Amino acid sequence: MIKEDEEREAMQELINNAKLSEGYLTLARDIEVMEPKSPEDIYKAHLLDGRGSGGGTVDSARQNLAATFVNAFVNAGFGQDKLMTVPSEAAASSGGSSTSWLFKNKEHGKASAAASLGMIRLWDVDSGLAQLDKYFHSTDPHVTAGALLGVGIVNCNVQNECDPALALLAEYIDKEDTSTKIGAIMGLGLAYAGSKDVQVRSLLMPLLGDGKSPLDVIAFTAISLGLVYVGSCDEEVAQAIIYALMDRNESELADPLARFLPLGLGLLYLGKQESVEATAEVSKTFNEKIRKHCDMTLLSCAYAGTGNVLKVQHFLGQCAEHLEKGESYQGPAVLGIAMVAMAEELGSEMAIRSLEHLLQYGEQNIRRTVPLALGLLCISNPKVNVMDTLSRLSHDADSEVAMAAIISLGLIGAGTNNARIAGMLRNLSSYYYKDASLLFCVRIAQGLVHMGKGLLTLSPYHSERSLLSPTSLAGLVIMLHACLDMKATILGKYHYVLYFLTLAMQPRMLMTVDENLKPLSVPVRVGQAVDVVGQAGRPKTITGFQTHSTPVLLAAGDRAELATEKYIPLSPILEGFVILKENPDYKEDN
Repeated sequence: MIKEDEEREAMQELINNAKLSEGYLTLARDIEVMEPKSPEDIYKAHLLDGRGSGGGTVDSARQNLAATFVNAFVNAGFGQDKLMTVPSEAAASSGGSSTSWLFKNKEHGKASAAASLGMIRLWDVDSGLAQLDKYFHSTDPHVTAGALLGVGIVNCNVQNECDPALALLAEYIDKEDTSTKIGAIMGLGLAYAGSKDVQVRSLLMPLLGDGKSPLDVIAFTAISLGLVYVGSCDEEVAQAIIYALMDRNESELADPLARFLPLGLGLLYLGKQESVEATAEVSKTFNEKIRKHCDMTLLSCAYAGTGNVLKVQHFLGQCAEHLEKGESYQGPAVLGIAMVAMAEELGSEMAIRSLEHLLQYGEQNIRRTVPLALGLLCISNPKVNVMDTLSRLSHDADSEVAMAAIISLGLIGAGTNNARIAGMLRNLSSYYYKDASLLFCVRIAQGLVHMGKGLLTLSPYHSERSLLSPTSLAGLVIMLHACLDMKATILGKYHYVLYFLTLAMQPRMLMTVDENLKPLSVPVRVGQAVDVVGQAGRPKTITGFQTHSTPVLLAAGDRAELATEKYIPLSPILEGFVILKENPDYKEDN
């Protein structure tokens, strides 16, 4: 019995992702990419002609903020970097320390800088919390807010029996300061995404009904509740968000942040199809400013990942209308096309073609969203035709189209180190070196392409693309909705919405372990996956393979199979952690 209990406990650790950090670092050591990278290593300014490199030396707050994000994305999960975790002796010689880097950022920039520590210590809960601890008692509320957000990031996708995130964040929910409050709210959303945790709900629900709360607090509360109860169709939470929406006045509804309320509501119904209908009926009674927007957001979330052709046609119909007054609902409709069609290869190919048509014939606000939709369809999977389209749009006369295209170049190349995209972004950095906003977007995209030094993916699909992770998709959708109005969010003071991408970050690895969960190196064949559904006999499932020893990296569309009969895998799908047991019938050839 005791052995069984121990085995169950060990399995539970794997399922709770408690071993994720350990496995990820084993992979990194195996591939020899442990050396921390600085933002300059990513920008490679020396490869550009003189024009763009001069602009990079100016020490502006916006540039430092971009460097903070690049540093966080590139060193995600490695536990060490050159800006935030420098030991004091090394820091003294290089003329700085983690605190000095913090204060190279202005006001809300400090929040993102402190939170980036959480990203660098991703999945490593104990040492991450120890690192963040010193910032909880800071006199600067922005630094405290960042530390609270960092707690959420470190705990993201990891379940811990002690529940440290709840214990740390609960006491900050009632603080007066808005930024501290938002840090704690986002931290809870990230740490407990998909957990349906009742304690988190009892902390966050009262904030929605509080008439005195500012709009940004209410918006992030709705998002966090949507994350914690993602895909649960929970009626009480839905009711609370609906009331919060009805309480907003005209001027508040005109604020881009107000659109996070319908999104929080939509996340509750993520992928749940018809279950959304009652709520969608209620949304028809909302203020006309947000009614259509809410309807599109709810539908796009409810049918995300279903491949429902009728819904795609419905969204295309909405995009065909020419709007007179400044309505915003076509943005979520365009994203809806991508969210519904991303389920399978053929659907996404057809959606890409439909989006090309929208680029030619659609209104300006549709053209601004098309790059984001393309980014979602090819996330962490850089397809050449989409890359070319985005490259063309990144030089568009409309700066918002260009910004969306640049961020999407980062999304399709996320965690792939794709050399072609990296080259495009370098050229863009010298092209836009005078425009701070566009340059900021280029930097973020560069950070995304080199995310985790090329060991991570943002794809919400796993198990050979057969299963969709609702929390991963939720993180991507929040980020894309924030990009619908970049000036108000990412280029304003809410740039920390970029950290919602943490929800979708996963190592794209195959790690084989023995029955005691100790790493075990075995030969595997890695090649392009072949669709063998319905084929007779035992057809080959991969093509063009190479043989490697585990741990190995799997690119988008790759599949692995064991190259030895000495072991039997306990799961039919070889990705992530796979437990192998010895094959009793195996005989070694002499």
